[in-house]
Formats: sequence, C-alpha cells, structure tokens
Amino acid sequence: MMAKSAALIGMVMVIMASPASAHGNKHEMGSGQPGEPAQVSRTITVDMYDNYYDPEKLAVDPGETVKFVVENKGQLIHEFNIGTPAMHQAHQKEMMTMMSQGVLEGSQINHHKMKMSGMTHEDPNSVLLEPGQSETIIWTFNNNRNIEFACNVPGHYQAGMHGDVSFK
Repeated sequence: MMAKSAALIGMVMVIMASPASAHGNKHEMGSGQPGEPAQVSRTITVDMYDNYYDPEKLAVDPGETVKFVVENKGQLIHEFNIGTPAMHQAHQKEMMTMMSQGVLEGSQINHHKMKMSGMTHEDPNSVLLEPGQSETIIWTFNNNRNIEFACNVPGHYQAGMHGDVSFK
C-alpha cells in the first residue's frame, strides 16, 4: 500500500511539473481579456473545419467586446484560440504534451486523462472542441496589432489553421 501511494504521489508530482499542466490565464495576455456579457457589441459565428476556419479573418475595434459562437464542423478535434503569435507558439508545445499523454485522440478528447493530468484547457480565450460541439467565448480586445486566432492541436497551425485579427 505504501509503495502504491508513493508511486501515485511521484506520478502526480511529475504531471504537476509538466508545462502542459500550466494551462491557465497566462494565455490571453497580450490579446485582451475576458469580456462581460453586458458589453458585447456583436456576435461572430466561427465554424471550424478540418484545418481552416470560416471566416478566415476577423476585424474588430480596439476595446470591442465580441461574443464568438464557435462550432467544430470538422472530423477532428479543433481549437479556437485568440492570442499573439508568441502565445500560440508556446501553447503548441503544451498541446503536443496533451497529445503525447493521450489526452487528445484525433477526433475525441480523453476527458478522464485530461482530468487526471490536470490539463483542463479552461483558458477564457480558447475553446477545444470535439466534432459537432459548439461553445462561446466573450472577449474584449486590447489595442495590440499582433493578434491572431489559431488551432494549436499538433500540426493544425502548420497546416494553415490560423487567421489574423485586424483592427477597423
């Protein structure tokens, strides 16, 4: 019993030290902040297909609060994530860890492994969706001119699944 407890504690410590367990609010820095529903100026529907978005580009005002309704219409897991290119690059490493640990399984998320590993993917600027799922994000943009939206599931960004956010 002691050996099992020690092994379990050791496993938890390794997982907690993993960069992927660091999923948290740090990801939205540089692109804005979670918005308040009462401040939403408009709703934008974003459909995710296998390795592209519709629309492929977004135009917003600095300070604008937008409600995004995001639906995965593809056959694979996809992410809609608002951030800077540097944030996406860092996040891609975390997503690779999620895949290598069996949390991401092509067309489904292993929610049990996600919960056990602490990789909850609950950032307010991002949704990770299985095929057919839909969720919303309410986001207030800052005035950073270097923002994009992207899918950071391994290989998807590199296949072209990203788009620019421009300012009106």
